[in-house]
Amino acid sequence: MIRFISADETLPLRSVVLRNNLPLAQCKFPTDDQGFHLGYFLDEKLIVIATFFAEDYPELGPGGYRLRGMATDTAFAGKGYGAAVIKFAIDELKKRGAPYIWCNARSSAVGFYSKLNFSIRSEEFEVAGIGPHFDMSLQLNNI
Repeated sequence: MIRFISADETLPLRSVVLRNNLPLAQCKFPTDDQGFHLGYFLDEKLIVIATFFAEDYPELGPGGYRLRGMATDTAFAGKGYGAAVIKFAIDELKKRGAPYIWCNARSSAVGFYSKLNFSIRSEEFEVAGIGPHFDMSLQLNNI
């Protein structure tokens, strides 16, 4: 089941999956009080998280939303739960009138986003302490 969650609920998965077990306080984003957070619960266990907030991608114009901090419990990866969260978010963002969504995708996740029709928008770049990434986006009016 997918539902809206608090920023604090995202922190344990962010720490384990995205930040090499950093303390929870170091896994907060400055934008956590903006936008919304989604979680996929399986038998009351939170297995996928994602954060969405208004932020334009310069080349795509106004009204965009950024996806940040998407993480799936590794025991549940590759089973469609993350894709379900993205599809839920797309419906929500369309209701909010967003024309597109974008993210800094880890290079290892490019295949996941590509299957959901996201397009690569940049050359590969390094995020210090995290690894290689690409900017990717999805036009919502095409869905």
